[in-house]
Amino acid sequence: MEENDRMEDFSIRQVTDRTFPEFLHLLEALACYEHLNPPDDAARSRLKSDLLQDPPKYEAYLGRLGDVAVGFVTFFFTYSTFLARPTFYLEDLFVLEQYRGQGLGGRLFDFCRNEARIRECGRMDWMVLTWNEPSIQFYEKIGAARLEWYTYRLEGDCL
Repeated sequence: MEENDRMEDFSIRQVTDRTFPEFLHLLEALACYEHLNPPDDAARSRLKSDLLQDPPKYEAYLGRLGDVAVGFVTFFFTYSTFLARPTFYLEDLFVLEQYRGQGLGGRLFDFCRNEARIRECGRMDWMVLTWNEPSIQFYEKIGAARLEWYTYRLEGDCL
């Protein structure tokens, strides 16, 4: 199949109860790529209930080539008091290795940018691992700026 045919066959659809297992499969692939442990059974249960409640705590969309889920994005919203607008926070963007380099990740990213515009966000934020050079190069190529901020985290017993 030629690249143009692939792009025409690419769709982005919100994760539903029926497609949640495909989402979990891709999330496990992302965990492997990032050298992290995948969600355990309790986390999987929370992921599903948090996604399917009204309103959802986060949103998830599958990128599909025909009937095959090849990637996904997850996001949620925070708020900028200085802009007095919501901030679109991109939590995950992932495409299976065998489908990379075909513009599918770019399509998922553009989908997120468009959602941020539609929802009148003042900005879009995300993080990238320091070793993920392909992603860093992509983000900087499209005009994203690396911020002068340190990221801190509390978790587990420290929380």
